[in-house]
Amino acid sequence: MYLIKNRITRALTSVIVCSHCVSIAWADTNPNGDSKNLFNLTHQQQSINVDGVMDEPQWQNATQIELKYENDPGEGLAAPVKTMAYLYEDGENLHVAFKASDSNPAKIRAYLRDRDSLWNDDHVGIVIDTFADERTGFEFHVNPMGAQADMRMTDSNGWRADSSWDAIWDSAAKINDDGYIVEMTIPFNALRFPDHDGELTWNIALTRTYPREVQHELSNYKSDRNIDCNICQFDQIKGFKTVKAGNNFQVTPTLTSARSDTKAVNSDDGWQSGDFNQDLGLDVRWGITQDMVLNATINPDFSQIEADAAQLDINSTFSLFYQEKRPFFLDGADYFDTQRLNLVHTRNIADPDYGVKITGKTGQHSYGALVANDNQTTFLLPGHSSSSIAGLTMSSQAAIGRYNMDIGDRNSVGVLVSNRNGDDYDNTVASVDGKYYLTKQDSISYQVATSDTDNPLEVQQDFGLAADQQGNAYSLGYSHNTRDYSLRASYTDVQADFRADLGFMSRVDYKRMVVGGDQTWFGKQGDTLTQYGYFGDWDKTYDQDGNKLEEEIEIHANLQGQKQFYTNFGIVHRNRLHSGQYYDETQGMAYAQITPASGLKLSSFTRFGKQIDFANDRLGDVFDLEGNVTWQLGKHVEMELAHNYSSLEIDGDELYAANQSDIRLSYQFNIRSYLRLVVQYTDIIRDPSMYTNQDIDEDGNVFATVERRSKYFNTQLLYSYKLNPQTLVYLGYSDSGFQDDDLSRIEKTDRTIFAKFSYAWQM
Repeated sequence: MYLIKNRITRALTSVIVCSHCVSIAWADTNPNGDSKNLFNLTHQQQSINVDGVMDEPQWQNATQIELKYENDPGEGLAAPVKTMAYLYEDGENLHVAFKASDSNPAKIRAYLRDRDSLWNDDHVGIVIDTFADERTGFEFHVNPMGAQADMRMTDSNGWRADSSWDAIWDSAAKINDDGYIVEMTIPFNALRFPDHDGELTWNIALTRTYPREVQHELSNYKSDRNIDCNICQFDQIKGFKTVKAGNNFQVTPTLTSARSDTKAVNSDDGWQSGDFNQDLGLDVRWGITQDMVLNATINPDFSQIEADAAQLDINSTFSLFYQEKRPFFLDGADYFDTQRLNLVHTRNIADPDYGVKITGKTGQHSYGALVANDNQTTFLLPGHSSSSIAGLTMSSQAAIGRYNMDIGDRNSVGVLVSNRNGDDYDNTVASVDGKYYLTKQDSISYQVATSDTDNPLEVQQDFGLAADQQGNAYSLGYSHNTRDYSLRASYTDVQADFRADLGFMSRVDYKRMVVGGDQTWFGKQGDTLTQYGYFGDWDKTYDQDGNKLEEEIEIHANLQGQKQFYTNFGIVHRNRLHSGQYYDETQGMAYAQITPASGLKLSSFTRFGKQIDFANDRLGDVFDLEGNVTWQLGKHVEMELAHNYSSLEIDGDELYAANQSDIRLSYQFNIRSYLRLVVQYTDIIRDPSMYTNQDIDEDGNVFATVERRSKYFNTQLLYSYKLNPQTLVYLGYSDSGFQDDDLSRIEKTDRTIFAKFSYAWQM
């Protein structure tokens, strides 16, 4: 423990010294001097029956707010349809209702959906900034079938919404002859807000998404695209005098049961049945105060319930990124975000027995601390041109601490420290970061970090690393944003021995400069094109010895119009160093998406041109094609098909061709339960004779080190019932198999049946 403390002290000292090279101004900056509408929130003692009918007398006395404006694609235009919102509080809950008028209710787009998947539908919502700091907020949305979506969002570095955040709240909706009605009841103990005596004032936006030939975004406030923030333009609502969050104590016991069977390939022995493993776990969430939350977990089930989306990994040098999906790590995850470097990626903590986390915000100060153990210790080993993954045969301890201070209206400065250690292994990272607004349109962001790593003997031997690694990382960015154009520039310097083993930084040993910008034109009401423009940048990257690694220039055009159509297309040219030689890559690329009819969404991406063959150190011709179809077959059934194709030719001969399909078929019984089938199939065909990396056996025979054919096949069948995000049932089956040159067909090698039950008690 003394060693860890000593490392953290030394690391922080180094960061603070380095941070003096960044000029930080502390003056307040008011990004929006315009006046806001201020509404007084009604207080009433009675609750409502959440049924989507609005027949309670409380709604007659509620605060009424009209959604008068269209903010996209139009800018502050009159809304094409009428929407009224009604709000009041009863001391324990915020009650919200919407009357969404529609002259043709038959055209309303709404389907039964799982949580957080309603974004292509008609829907209404509320965004509330409970701390009135114009930086963070909570979002709650409901579609006309009653499906819910909720998010935590931040507006300090562009609008970023995190749909993985879940709260327990109630809603209902009904379509009628005049449109549809939505009712919501949001408990105050689902929110975080300042401890207070007297009234509170929150920033608030009521929203409606109205998708027809174009997708109209409506709200109660009039947006100004010249202002580089959204929450700072929201209206305000005042009241909440008697509101208290309460103890907000939630206990969620969990029971998981699973059995995994295995089967040897080319064997008649059949399946070897595994044992049924049953585990009890416990999650605790305690709102210590209205703005401080403690999360704890014991013996958690951190298995991936739903299969990750398939990713094609061929002719690449850097590790793939997978998003965090586990509830314990997701709650309050944004408290650990930093400005420019990804120093926290909790999916690195793979198999903990316990975890404790505290997050909170008091006035201008926000903070977070996380401690967990891990029975699997894996981490990225980055380089300037590739990365690898190291796995240690030891358990480890992980600790992360984060503090951030808001300065003025939009400026901030923060500190982060992380440590991961076990036996003869240790990695400590410390960082200072922040953002400062020079004007309404101009801002700078910065981050300075340092790391100190002790590598165990197995890592030294397997990867040729030194016993001790110490390195620094710096990143500085400038942006100028207006309604019609933006300019940006950045510089990043990451030393060769910098490591963030609890983050996701797959590249080190480089210095990179980027200059870019974009121009946008907006169509008039009724135009076929609602928005069009271009964007591009130039960047140059060197290693720490001054050798050029890459120089790249790219330019793209983009169009947006009817039927939610969007496309961007352009060309990229780069001069890249690989294995001591420079190669010129020129590639064309295009992306397009469209919703030609309600319930049908199509998208595609293509890339073609010159590409380095990394396995054989030469230049080839690449062709990539990705397609995605999402089709809603009635109110209950959804099919999603994603297919990736990639090929690389060398002098007209095909080195490889890869196909990968991810098919998902779901039947949504109601908004609480669904049955989903996932099928993932990958087929890669290579020409081994074209691979220069070949071996010679003891008889002098030359053979390739790659398989001619590689196939992978995975299936999953999952039933889910969710009373709320923490009270749920999962029942599932999954299997996987493969085929190589020694097999005549795909052989199934693993299968698992599993169940998970959890119930949340709120006290």
